[in-house]
Amino acid sequence: MKMAYVFPGQGSHWVGMGRDLHDNFAAARAIFEQADETLGFPLSRLCFDGPEDELRQAVNAQPAIVTVSFACLKAIDEVRGSNRLPSPAFVAGHSLGEYTALAKAAVIDFATVVYLARERGRLMYEAGLKAPGGMVAVIGLDEASLAQVCRETGTWIANINYPGQLVISGAEQDLAKAVGLAKARGAHRTIPLAVSGAFHTPLMQPAVDGMSEIIATLHFNNPAIPVIGNTTAQPLTTAEAIKEELIRQLYNCVQWQHSIEYMINDGVTTFIEVGPGKVLTGLIKRIDKGVKTMNIGDAQAVRSLG
Repeated sequence: MKMAYVFPGQGSHWVGMGRDLHDNFAAARAIFEQADETLGFPLSRLCFDGPEDELRQAVNAQPAIVTVSFACLKAIDEVRGSNRLPSPAFVAGHSLGEYTALAKAAVIDFATVVYLARERGRLMYEAGLKAPGGMVAVIGLDEASLAQVCRETGTWIANINYPGQLVISGAEQDLAKAVGLAKARGAHRTIPLAVSGAFHTPLMQPAVDGMSEIIATLHFNNPAIPVIGNTTAQPLTTAEAIKEELIRQLYNCVQWQHSIEYMINDGVTTFIEVGPGKVLTGLIKRIDKGVKTMNIGDAQAVRSLG
């Protein structure tokens, strides 16, 4: 059985996430404590108790999701002990989730990952203030047709999630035009996303500049496990390629469908989503119903592996 680990991105958070991991597994509890110490404030309390309006802010949601996902990984290791799960052939994460994938692949340690996730969230939020925008999921329109809509309206395709579900991103007035045009050309439904900016577009340039400065100061290892890059849907096997990817993904499309298809074509038959929510499990099943999926996001799921 060839497997891959996948990690969720922003939007998969909720108040209370990770509390049962913290309370039941010493290894997970240590991760929450490390996150609090690294960031200098009680992120764990925000995960467990909210308030929701603070947790959903990018500057908090991004490090929170990474922390809960990595705590799940450590809880799995604690339960399995020496009889650990087979090493995955690949790791991948949806947008923010790529950072958790880097921790799993030993590219950077968890403290660095949670610090970078916090800075990423802050810089993306600030970029959204400078150039207000948003994101809209478009259901039922093919990629080529939506790309034409984007060209005509000055917007961009930000996520290719599965056949028939794409996300567009751009300035607010341009998005309104794009939504109208997409519906006129056959889109079944459009869903505005609760985000604070036009993520994965050139409007994120201030965040690109800020993250470039930060990442340039850090040491990255070559990955111990191939990381499938969001923007290329290909394996990243060197530290430099990963640094470049983390910058590119801020202003380029997340090629999630093509990333999953690459892994399937390489023989992956099982995908394990590690972290809060089941968003990626749902997307993967819509890409290929024949693969096996599993979600590990809470104490009960971790114990089932014992």
